[in-house]
Amino acid sequence: MTEDVTDYRVQAEGVEKAFGENKVLKGVSFSVARGTATTIIGPSGSGKTTLLRALAALDVPDAGVIRVGDQEIDFAKPVAKDKLRAYRAQSGFVFQGHNLFPHKTVLENITEGPVIVQKRPKAEAEADALALLEQVGLAAKRDQYPFELSGGQQQRVGIARALALKPKVVLFDEPTSALDPELVGEVLSVIRDLAVEGWTLVIVTHEIQFAKQVSDQVLFTDQGIILEQGPPAAVIGDPQEERTQQFLNRILNPL
Repeated sequence: MTEDVTDYRVQAEGVEKAFGENKVLKGVSFSVARGTATTIIGPSGSGKTTLLRALAALDVPDAGVIRVGDQEIDFAKPVAKDKLRAYRAQSGFVFQGHNLFPHKTVLENITEGPVIVQKRPKAEAEADALALLEQVGLAAKRDQYPFELSGGQQQRVGIARALALKPKVVLFDEPTSALDPELVGEVLSVIRDLAVEGWTLVIVTHEIQFAKQVSDQVLFTDQGIILEQGPPAAVIGDPQEERTQQFLNRILNPL
């Protein structure tokens, strides 16, 4: 992959992924600059979540070169387990459905990765976790279990858990789609703050107004390709592709 003078936290070239006969990603290429927020929008089945999971190698791509942080992999070639492990450690993933350990407290959920995976001292991991809980407004919930929290609170714990790994990029898979409408705002507010603080974010979302407000870059995906990309004023405010126009009109002007 050709290096660029800009400090990119993510660079993807020609990423492909199929599930059986269904080719979900068809040669996707894009870059994410350090300290910026990129949102991925598009219709259901367009490949948004698969692209995000491919960046984290949760779904290992069939082909393409991806660099995340200081780790680069050519997925068309066999990948050693230790190389894949180092690559995955570059990103933190916030799942759509929280994915918290139900038998662990909020504090234990956040410190699990740093202590078990990264082998950091427990006291250091707990201090970082408490600071993150303060940041997401849940310091008082440290000893509670996931079932004692609202959906929005669980998602904020999920965000703190991803940040605790000190990743080079944080990946969000539709972080509000499983929430009741009244809880959406509290999660989007936390993500908005992270963008302001300079975290590098890639967010799959159906919240178009949020994407417009928080994004430095918007990718519109359709049928496994990036059909349109650029700043939100262009992609959302003045889309050039007919498919993008149709999608946004349906979302922003429902019957």
